[in-house]
Amino acid sequence: MDKAILTCALTGVLTDPRQHPVPVTPAQMAAEARDAFNAGAAIMHVHLRQQGPGKGHLPSWDPDVAAAIVDAIREACPGVIINLTTGVIGQDISGPAACIRRVKPEIAACNAGSLNYLKLKEDGTWAWPPMVFDNPVAKVQQFLDVMAECGTHPEFECFDVGIVRSVTMYAKAGMYGGVPEYNFVMGVASGMPCDADLLSLLPRWIAPGAVWQTTLIGRAEIWPVHQKTAELGGMLRTGLEDSFYLPGGERARGNGSMIEALAQCARNAGREIATAAGARAHLGLCA
Repeated sequence: MDKAILTCALTGVLTDPRQHPVPVTPAQMAAEARDAFNAGAAIMHVHLRQQGPGKGHLPSWDPDVAAAIVDAIREACPGVIINLTTGVIGQDISGPAACIRRVKPEIAACNAGSLNYLKLKEDGTWAWPPMVFDNPVAKVQQFLDVMAECGTHPEFECFDVGIVRSVTMYAKAGMYGGVPEYNFVMGVASGMPCDADLLSLLPRWIAPGAVWQTTLIGRAEIWPVHQKTAELGGMLRTGLEDSFYLPGGERARGNGSMIEALAQCARNAGREIATAAGARAHLGLCA
């Protein structure tokens, strides 16, 4: 892609707003989205949080919350593309399915394979109890069916190399239509490391005609890999879900400054920044 499509991951699912300045309410989400949009982000990746007092660290699958947040972002950022999260553990996808049906996002995340989701502390103890982020093929197909029903484009979240290869098999098996989109998630402790050499290999395993993006989780180590993404022609993503740190190591003021730094990576590679309209056209999304 000559022009770089930028995505802002506004808030994520794990970060506690009592400890870190992540947006939670519709007004906060809209304000952060506007800053990122003005800095060049064409797509907003949206997680939903509970809205009650002291509940902002907890995820929500309330369609009314989804509608309030997405409507506020769309009003603040005319023409912006919404990318809705969907990740749940277990077979019950009724929560994210209801939110997709309510807001009809242009894009939704589709976690494309299972992963032992692990993190170890320096003292050798688990940061949380070892868990399986379960995404068997039947569950993936359920999400794809809901997305097809709502005219939503799937973005396949790939936490490991085998998941990348699985998405290519999904395409050959006819599980979905449209432009295949891979999101290489790098930096989860038990998934793919954030490594520029590994990134250089991954595009050989994607389906013909596909587009790809990186989601890079970490601190200073993410920025050389963002630069490599830009040089290799990928879509780029960052935001307070993925990191709090700018290339120089300082903490970001908010999502706008993160996207400003990401846009500079694209410009360093000689690429212009795609508008939301340009991103829609490239990804085959409805206007």
